Amino acid sequence: MDDQRIAVKIDNLKMDPYEAMELVADWGVGAVHIGCNGWPFAPENLDDAGRRQLKEYVGSLGLEISAIVAWGGAVDLCELEGREENIQRAEQLLRLAADLDCGIWVGHVGIMPPDAAGPRWDNIVSAMRQIAEYGEQVGACLAIETGPEPPTVVKKLIETVSSPAIRVNYDPANLILWPPVLADRNDEAYDKDRALADFRPTDGVQALGPYIVHTHAKDALVHPDGQGEEVPLGEGWVDWPRYLEYLQQAGYEGYFAIEREVGDDPVGDVKQAVGFLRGF
Repeated sequence: MDDQRIAVKIDNLKMDPYEAMELVADWGVGAVHIGCNGWPFAPENLDDAGRRQLKEYVGSLGLEISAIVAWGGAVDLCELEGREENIQRAEQLLRLAADLDCGIWVGHVGIMPPDAAGPRWDNIVSAMRQIAEYGEQVGACLAIETGPEPPTVVKKLIETVSSPAIRVNYDPANLILWPPVLADRNDEAYDKDRALADFRPTDGVQALGPYIVHTHAKDALVHPDGQGEEVPLGEGWVDWPRYLEYLQQAGYEGYFAIEREVGDDPVGDVKQAVGFLRGF
């Protein structure tokens, strides 16, 4: 894989973000993936001058910004509670993505109902339409992170909203990690065969391919006791050759942003992941 298509999520390195960017530049990869949930890169902490300075600093290192990332599992656009605050925050993040010239904000949006119907579905469609309208105005998109629902449900939402400002960040590991979590919440036993058939960690690219604008390079597996675990690239259930082939067939030309959220040696694990991707 061309180094210029590899990015690193810098907050996963567990160090000063500017030092992290310098380290990533030393590795010779192409981009950084910047977390914006809090200091120093939250929208409210970067005025116009700060945004220009950040772009200039990243550029001085020979890097680009692959995307910004914000919102985790705490945000649920399927619910009316906190709706206006969430939409206002979404607009701030889209503006930041546009100002940083990456034009992509990666985020979770809530657990969509599997039957794509009912009040929760209506709520998320309505909220996403408002977010999409603003994204189109500023020239940025929300790339929904895969995980809590099968790719076919995400596809249904995107095609219902029908806006270029709603796209996909494909994370194959999340499609492995979420099914055991959902099974536990529903007081059900985890069924590996059913989970892989429904959530399609690799094959889901065939459903979402036209909408994928960013990817997370992450791997995972589920232990016999039903507990999911994020693991270093190549040590989990993601079929990497097949996955990359599907992305190529879909015409994907974007970044593979390494995300390593756990582990005792974040720098070592991320560096190993860079080498793993270079091997393709």
